[in-house]
Amino acid sequence: MYLHLSTHCSLDSHKRFKRIYCSIEKRRQASQLVEKLCEQILTLEESEILNIFCKTSILQDAAKIGNIEFLTLLANSYPDFIRTHNKNNNYSIFHVAVIYRQEKVFSLIYSTGAIGDLLMHIKDESENNILHLAAKLAPSSRLNSVSGAALQMQRELLWFKEVEKNLRPSYLQEKNKKGETPRELFTEEHEKLREAGEKWMKDTAASCMVVAALIATVAFAAAFTVPVALFSSTVSIMIFLSILTSRYGEEDFLYTLPAKLMVGLITLFASIVCMDLTFSATFFLVYKEEKQGILPRIIAGLALLPISLYAMLNFKLWISLIHSTIWASRFMFRPVKHRLF
Repeated sequence: MYLHLSTHCSLDSHKRFKRIYCSIEKRRQASQLVEKLCEQILTLEESEILNIFCKTSILQDAAKIGNIEFLTLLANSYPDFIRTHNKNNNYSIFHVAVIYRQEKVFSLIYSTGAIGDLLMHIKDESENNILHLAAKLAPSSRLNSVSGAALQMQRELLWFKEVEKNLRPSYLQEKNKKGETPRELFTEEHEKLREAGEKWMKDTAASCMVVAALIATVAFAAAFTVPVALFSSTVSIMIFLSILTSRYGEEDFLYTLPAKLMVGLITLFASIVCMDLTFSATFFLVYKEEKQGILPRIIAGLALLPISLYAMLNFKLWISLIHSTIWASRFMFRPVKHRLF
């Protein structure tokens, strides 16, 4: 039996290693293909390359799927061509990156020096500038990469703010053919998402507040022995109550609401931990004559169950909140060096 298990584990490890190796090999081959393609393009005359970029969608297709390796090689060889725009729709790769929410492609704008009127004054046939494009709702495939309507709204606001800070103030008030400024278009396009985010946030806060209230009720009886559970659950209740009574403006989804929810979940977790510790301590005091027996140990072990369940069931939500509120707001658009294999 031991030999069978050992053989089985060895086969699983071999399959896992093979999958990883195949994945790395595919990336290596793709990178080599990109290099070869760039080499062929760069052998052409400059006018021919410019003609390819302007009349075909090769750059836009790369920006659409986030092929940063290909675009980086072109940016390093011919930075000026990265600023070209397609004659059919008047979009540059940065316009496409904004439409399809490809943050790594958009971050190339900082390393290529393409910021300025040369890029930002470009408009499409509907008189939309690049901020109008950021104001439109992201494609569902990119929108659903973030879990929860409230965090999706936050990500959309981050994109709008990032594009906005690279524009002159005069561009912020430009109107398209419908007479809409970028901010007005953003409000119109994201109204349903804002409502969905408000409902998601309120439902989450209401559910958590019920749990916090139950913990506060239980912890009140033991407040004179270990009052920490009562304090932490009370703080949690107040935070979730502030979420329920928020005005839910667009800007609130950027930092205020996600930060409140994150702090509320942390204090709720702290109250669960303190409640279990209080219960275990009280149990040991009541049954101190049996402290060498097995019953107190079993009870102390079972006290860890709610803590573990809460941590496991809310782990993904915690990670999403931390990623969206702390990481994305600081590092999502930071220029990075892209290296090929």
